[in-house]
Amino acid sequence: MPAQGRKNVHGKTGVRFKAAYTKSKYENMLRNVVTDLILKDSVKVTAAVAKDVVKEADRLVTLTKKEDLMNAKRNAARFVRNLDDEAGVNALNKLFNEIGPKMASRNGGYTRQLKLGNRRGDNAPIVLVTWVD
Repeated sequence: MPAQGRKNVHGKTGVRFKAAYTKSKYENMLRNVVTDLILKDSVKVTAAVAKDVVKEADRLVTLTKKEDLMNAKRNAARFVRNLDDEAGVNALNKLFNEIGPKMASRNGGYTRQLKLGNRRGDNAPIVLVTWVD
């Protein structure tokens, strides 16, 4: 029978079960990675994260191709972080002014995943996610 005591503190009974990575933390990490993809045109992530990054990035590019541009921009602004890169380009403006028009002729598949190998520390598969030219 385990020892009874205070929960989620270090000590005699220790920290038993505490969720370290919640859904909100994962969604915030995803927002940061997609914003980096927009600003830097490529990002290195694990294969599991890449699957969700590609899904969200393709959804955002599809929003740029909608008829009602203001509503689409509002919906994209709910997900994309309001960050600037070194040249002072806003992520949302770059998405709508550069990436969206470049992908106008495509019907999907706006991103590419290239397998780079496994990470040294925990052997997790690493993927490079880039925009398709």
